Amino acid sequence: MLVGIDPLLSLGVVLATAATDAVYVMFTSAVVARRRLPAATWSSVWYLLSSFAVISYTNNWVYVFFAAIGSWIGAYLTMTFLHGPPSNPPAPLKPSPLPGVAERS
Repeated sequence: MLVGIDPLLSLGVVLATAATDAVYVMFTSAVVARRRLPAATWSSVWYLLSSFAVISYTNNWVYVFFAAIGSWIGAYLTMTFLHGPPSNPPAPLKPSPLPGVAERS
């Protein structure tokens, strides 16, 4: 075990930053959709969650690594569940002819 590292606090930092990044993705989605109330709500939740991680790792810089791990997990999982698996885009349409140019047969 690393000296001075509390395993439960480390787990708390990972979970808090994972939740923070998930909330950040939801906040960004609400902003892009121009939904004011959800954007404001997600923003306040984002701030509350990030406070726990910041307060935790300001006492010991090693917790920053746990915060980075949680951040990656939160963003990855949220993007996975928010957007689902990538789909196959439709085939491109046939280009339209330029104006004034006859189409060849």
